[in-house]
Amino acid sequence: MQAAKIYLRAFEPDDYKKINAWRRDEDVYRLTGGNRFFVSSERDKQWVLEKILNNQTDIYLAICLEENDAMIGYVSLSDINYRNGRAEWSGVVIGEKDYRGQGYATQAIYLLLEYAFDELGLHRVSGSWLAENTVSIFVGKMMGFRQEGVLRDYVYKEGKRHDMIVMSMLRPEFDQLKQRYAAKTQPSTTPPQSAKP
Repeated sequence: MQAAKIYLRAFEPDDYKKINAWRRDEDVYRLTGGNRFFVSSERDKQWVLEKILNNQTDIYLAICLEENDAMIGYVSLSDINYRNGRAEWSGVVIGEKDYRGQGYATQAIYLLLEYAFDELGLHRVSGSWLAENTVSIFVGKMMGFRQEGVLRDYVYKEGKRHDMIVMSMLRPEFDQLKQRYAAKTQPSTTPPQSAKP
């Protein structure tokens, strides 16, 4: 995993404009477990304000590029239960098409998990993925999420029923991911071999 080229920040009021445009993107809709809703920009404006003001049990963060501070997506945790040290992984959206498939989602997932485990002190993060979203499931497993089960026929969308794959990560598994991440982002301490004459 390369050093992060993105950072996370709290939502700002004007973020609703991009989020509302992303909701109309067929690729975003197709790979999420959510159903289709026709959402006005005014409703998304209120939704963003709600996420800004009520961030105790749900945390939504903008994914921004370091180079120019542009928001390219968002990531979230929901149903945070501090007493039991757990939360639901709500997903990651890379809304800007030009930045999909380049590792930004993976970096954002890591940064959010780091916040969940190291700042909030959680022990468990779990979530469910649409079974057809094989890329996201693969990424989740690669990062250390473990499959716990299948919710059969859990979602009805596009005229048919879909399974959801349930996965989770515990604190010790995040610690392993953190060690792997640190090893790949630290500069090498091995001196370069001298060139042959």
